[in-house]
Amino acid sequence: MNAEPARHSASDIERAARLSVAPMMDWTDRSCRYFHRLISARALLYTEMVTAPALVRGGALHLLDFDAAEQPVALQLGGSDPFELAQAARMGARAGYAEINLNCGCPSDRVQSGTFGAVLMRDPGLVARCVMAMRDATDVPVTVKCRIGVDDQDPETVLPEFLARIVAAGCERVTIHARKAWLQGLSPKENRDVPPLDYDLVMRMKQLFPNLHISINGGVDGLDAAVSLLDQGLDGVMIGRAAYHQPWDILSNADAAIWGDVPRARAPEDVAHAMMPYAQAHVDAGGKLSQVTRHMLGLFAGRPGARAWRRTLSEHAVRPGADARLIETALSHMEEARAA
Repeated sequence: MNAEPARHSASDIERAARLSVAPMMDWTDRSCRYFHRLISARALLYTEMVTAPALVRGGALHLLDFDAAEQPVALQLGGSDPFELAQAARMGARAGYAEINLNCGCPSDRVQSGTFGAVLMRDPGLVARCVMAMRDATDVPVTVKCRIGVDDQDPETVLPEFLARIVAAGCERVTIHARKAWLQGLSPKENRDVPPLDYDLVMRMKQLFPNLHISINGGVDGLDAAVSLLDQGLDGVMIGRAAYHQPWDILSNADAAIWGDVPRARAPEDVAHAMMPYAQAHVDAGGKLSQVTRHMLGLFAGRPGARAWRRTLSEHAVRPGADARLIETALSHMEEARAA
């Protein structure tokens, strides 16, 4: 199902950005986002990174497909050519995305070889030209996700200059991953924990750029931590792997804790049942059940029966003929495990 054009105002998206789920390659696809939206109606969701060349040169417009129920949802683009990024941003806005985000933070070799991602931290002038071109191409908010620096750069010097350049180019919202990216000598997996996070530097950037909407990313492992960071003066918090592996713990109380909504009386079992029509439609369209259920494995993380839930979905969703009824089976196995 293709989305209708976005009807969210820039202020709506800015409010949604108080808590967001990070764009994560191979994880935050449309099935993941649909699932997360069933848990939180408010959090801003992001696509996996989509490269501008894939859209502009490759014509891979299917990469822009999403369900209108996912809104508010932002498109993250990868690229380094201002003209190409402007075209891709226009395509994303036309498809109905509420925000277009430029990736200046991913450290993977695959991304570096395309001259985008964290390597762009070395050339803030180019990033500014990209932002300006994207802003000129669409009325949809254009944002940036970056690191505090890369390799041997001094973040205290590099980050303020980088932010000043993109602000001058018209960027009004940025997400800062509070860890340096190491492009040489560390794998992306190792770079998740090394070097250490520097939240204090991000806090100082908020003082230095009071009118810039700044979200922090990196190492946030729970909703309480997110609320604490907001209370310290940051405008938003982006959560990555914790939101993926423990979606109920992070997202089920987010609407009340972050936006003050009245808590909804429901359980993770309700979300599992609500995913069944979506999962069946995916299978009926020729997809595999596992492409949907792989995102649901952490729904009951830390709760009795969670292992039976994960095992049932992991072992059986990949089998030929598997359909949405397996979700019901997994729930029953979980109940049996709880009762044992």
